[in-house]
Amino acid sequence: MGAYILRRVALMIPTLVGILLVNFALTQFMPGGPIEQIIAQVQDDAANQPGRIGGGGGGTGDDSGYHGAKGLPPEFIAGLEKQFGFDKPPLTRFLLMLRNYLTFDLGQSYFRSISVLDLILEKMPVSITLGLWSTLLAYLISIPLGIRKAMRDGSTFDTWTSATIIVAYAIPSFLFAIMLLVLFAGGSYWRIFPLRGLTSDDWSDLSLIGKALDYLWHIVLPVTASTIGAFATMTLLTKNSFLDEIKKQYVITARAKGLTEGRVLYDHVFRNAMLIVIAGFPAIFISVFFGGSLIIETIFSLDGLGRLAYESAIQRDYPVVFGTLYVFGLLGLVVGLLSDLTYVWVDPRIDFESRET
Repeated sequence: MGAYILRRVALMIPTLVGILLVNFALTQFMPGGPIEQIIAQVQDDAANQPGRIGGGGGGTGDDSGYHGAKGLPPEFIAGLEKQFGFDKPPLTRFLLMLRNYLTFDLGQSYFRSISVLDLILEKMPVSITLGLWSTLLAYLISIPLGIRKAMRDGSTFDTWTSATIIVAYAIPSFLFAIMLLVLFAGGSYWRIFPLRGLTSDDWSDLSLIGKALDYLWHIVLPVTASTIGAFATMTLLTKNSFLDEIKKQYVITARAKGLTEGRVLYDHVFRNAMLIVIAGFPAIFISVFFGGSLIIETIFSLDGLGRLAYESAIQRDYPVVFGTLYVFGLLGLVVGLLSDLTYVWVDPRIDFESRET
């Protein structure tokens, strides 16, 4: 198993390089980069305040190649290029970025006076809260419910729970989030939960227990909203997996030997049926952590990685864009590796190390 883990870790490097390379190449063809945005801002300021750079319209011409830079001194453009590192060829910039990323030096934000790593660490608690709590809640509800639905397949319980799950899956997470705000955050009905944020303004003055309760009070609505889709998918996956195993010959043989349903289910069926459920963990975690984070963070006014990545892409703050992409990609690969290791823990018969690579 040790050799397998080393191989997987080694494969993470070219995978991350490929992800960064594709996105870096795309940014080279995207209009409206950081220098263009600063040029536009300078031109707007100059138009509103005559006498500033470019304000008189009699500049030195446009030799920079940047659209809209007419009237700005060439040394001003050259200074911007050096400040943002665009005075180097693209390949050199990419290789420098990879070298720095090996030591988690993610660079400095173009438009914020903070390093990208510090910025990500500052926003990380919000995304971790949504991702981990939502995934944990989805599994704690879905696995027991899916098992019960499989054991009572075709019953009234199975029918009405399936109808509820289908409705829950059909509701978009943002619509469900808005509904929760309207109902329980003082929108039109009850004011039970706070409207925004992860903590109250007086959180630092609370006791340890008070801080924990305040934190849990704030995450109820956003976590519930981000869980709804994953909960529905995981429940149906668990049910179908158990139904498939229950119909196999070894289960019939176990029952014929006189074993109770509990022993048949948890000593024989559970281990095999859970493999497919574990296989779905990376996809569910990543979809909750990355996919729904932007919408949920925006609706509940949470300042997390989803909003950070979106705002950075709009502002063309490339160090933050690539830094968050690097962290997201690395986290996704690590989660996939942990999922494989969980396979072995659930079923020791699985031996990844003996597979051909």
